[in-house]
Amino acid sequence: MPDTELSAGQTTDRATDYAVHGERLAAAVREAGALALTTFRGPLKSWFKGNDGQTSPVSDADLAVDALLRERLSVPEPGIGWLSEETEDRPEQRAGRLVFVVDPIDGTRSYLAGKPDWVISAALVEDGRPVAGALYAPVTDELFTGVIGRGAFLNGARMFATTGDDIDGIQVAGPQRLIDWVRGDAGFVVVPKIGSLALRLARVAQGALDAAFAGGNSHDWDLAAADLLVHEAGGALTTFSGEFLSYNRPDPVHGALIAAGPGRHAALIDLTRDRRF
Repeated sequence: MPDTELSAGQTTDRATDYAVHGERLAAAVREAGALALTTFRGPLKSWFKGNDGQTSPVSDADLAVDALLRERLSVPEPGIGWLSEETEDRPEQRAGRLVFVVDPIDGTRSYLAGKPDWVISAALVEDGRPVAGALYAPVTDELFTGVIGRGAFLNGARMFATTGDDIDGIQVAGPQRLIDWVRGDAGFVVVPKIGSLALRLARVAQGALDAAFAGGNSHDWDLAAADLLVHEAGGALTTFSGEFLSYNRPDPVHGALIAAGPGRHAALIDLTRDRRF
């Protein structure tokens, strides 16, 4: 398990602090989701960002949600750093042990297309690992929450990743090219594309998917909250070499990743051990 798992020697006060932050994150993403719904499927200004002007879309809704989340989370906690997809990254903003890691709308393409598979994602990261997190899917009114050592929940009901180590016939989601590389001769059932990477991973925590994959070029804000959910649901999210992720590094980009319940996670890692993607 990741190093941030609570141990018996950690204080009740620290665990309570995580829980308080978890409640604040949950309230913030729910409020932000309500704001995003006010412009969903309506006229909205959007454009492309990135060095080549075509990397990924952003809209006025992304910026409005980002501003709301910062007001609800960062302003009351000025000692906690801030890392958001839609805020200019400045190293001094996230130099401490604690940082909020936020994706105002994960799945902006789906949002702009009027599809339901987008979420508001927010996590508290301590020393490189998430300790509290929340995802909210406003269209389906699904609130995913987790606090380290206290489990993962969907609308208040405990979630668990699927068990077992058989991989034939398992339900998976992710980039098709990566799925084809992983499965070899195994008979995966590939579900329709889930536009939000955070939601795709949360479906593993929920047990709705047996495994999910992320191609290269995912970022801290796509992953931090969902990472906590998967692990608190008894699963694992790692690189294909089995390494846990570290957040709030100078470069927030990550390579190809795999999420699954423990048995299948180990089996899929073993299946790809001698291959190169």
